[in-house]
Amino acid sequence: MIKADNQILVIFGASGDLTGRKLLPSLYELFLRGLLPDRLVILGASRTAYTDEEFREQQRNHLLPSVQKKNLDEATLDNFLKHVYYVAFNSSDTTEYPTLKKRLKELREQEDLPDKVVYYLATPPSMYEVIPQCLKDNRMHRAADKTGYRRIVVEKPFGTSYESARALNEHLRSIFKEEEIYRIDHYLGKETVQNILVLRFSNGIFEPLWNRNYIDSIEISAAETLGVEKRGGYYDTVGAMKDMIQNHLMQLMSFVAMESPSVFDPEPIRDEIVKVFRAVRHYEKWEMDDMVVRGQYEGYRKEENVNPNSETETYVGMKFFIDNWRWSGVPFYFFTGKKLPAKTSEVIINFRSTPHTLFVGQCSGGSCNRLVIRIQPDESITLRFGLKMPGAGFKVKQVGMDFRYDSLASASLPDAYERLLLDAMLGDSTLYARSDALEASWKFIDPILQHWKNKGVEGLFPYEPGSNGPKETFRLGATPDSDCGCHF
Repeated sequence: MIKADNQILVIFGASGDLTGRKLLPSLYELFLRGLLPDRLVILGASRTAYTDEEFREQQRNHLLPSVQKKNLDEATLDNFLKHVYYVAFNSSDTTEYPTLKKRLKELREQEDLPDKVVYYLATPPSMYEVIPQCLKDNRMHRAADKTGYRRIVVEKPFGTSYESARALNEHLRSIFKEEEIYRIDHYLGKETVQNILVLRFSNGIFEPLWNRNYIDSIEISAAETLGVEKRGGYYDTVGAMKDMIQNHLMQLMSFVAMESPSVFDPEPIRDEIVKVFRAVRHYEKWEMDDMVVRGQYEGYRKEENVNPNSETETYVGMKFFIDNWRWSGVPFYFFTGKKLPAKTSEVIINFRSTPHTLFVGQCSGGSCNRLVIRIQPDESITLRFGLKMPGAGFKVKQVGMDFRYDSLASASLPDAYERLLLDAMLGDSTLYARSDALEASWKFIDPILQHWKNKGVEGLFPYEPGSNGPKETFRLGATPDSDCGCHF
């Protein structure tokens, strides 16, 4: 595999949870597999006053459990931590950025590095405009010459509405070029999500059937058994629609629905994703109550840091259509929620049934032949179809042909952040959202959120924790699947 150029990765908000829980462990895994640049500096930047050694010790404590679990010696960890440095400064104060600028210059000279820097914003969204502006004010947003570069990785949530997302895009594009902006969605870093593209476009047995002539419906779900836990303050301002559907499930849907790109390069792939979002049929106002169901689990308003009169949804089920040649008339369904019976994320392709029933026990309806792509847990693919039961007669039973994704490799599947961090260092934006795609998805979601805001608690259906969600979901018409433990 091609290695990224020697460079500096600056992590803003380095003393926070995301860095210790995801970013440094993912970088360490890349280091173990020999995928990091030969000379890489990982520079943590935050307000907390650490020396290099103190920050390394903090990150060692985050990494040790996984190191011990894999029976790796600490010498390997020490070698990795030699790449890690730290600078303390106030990232919201533009007058303190010369401290960061000086530190970058020192490290480049010390490690003999080119002028290539990736900025990672592991910060609250309120800093997504502040930090880029401060970088520009201090002339840190451009490399000194054409051999260098600057890139910036922005975490979700990317905006809270169409207007806020558009404003943030315009602000970032006034400082960085579009190809230098990496809007991260960790769902797209999952191996099983990427495998959807390979499954579709490398196999002649699926792609000819992947259209309105043979597919009855498509269901995309992400269910959790837990509630909001300690994230009540954040979640109560976001809700299931923004937290899961606007980014994760919309992006996942685009992989399922997109046309084949002309070549497997970032921009042709992202062009096809935008086409899907633009083809999604927007709801008429009178349709929203029938096509979108929102719910809130009982007891949510008593959770820590949650408004006791909260109107925030913890469950969303929705039915929609994509108006193009391939998908005209095929219903798509999204289902996501908290406090549901099983933790699962999956895509279900329901193929059309046979036009005539010939055998005893033969299944009828759109759920007979289905392809189930399980994203988590137990990453797998299952194809369901009917076969004859042994014995006299022609009694039919539905069976499954299963494939577990971990059978392709002895090692565990890589974390999503491993792939996405490596891609940012390589300059590969395939799995990162482009500005026009984000804005198109927000255009679809925004009217629904406004409709809910106008209605208040009316139409916010309660459901019991551990249940399948609000009973009103069944009016959407999705086919229940008793075999997969799904919540719809």
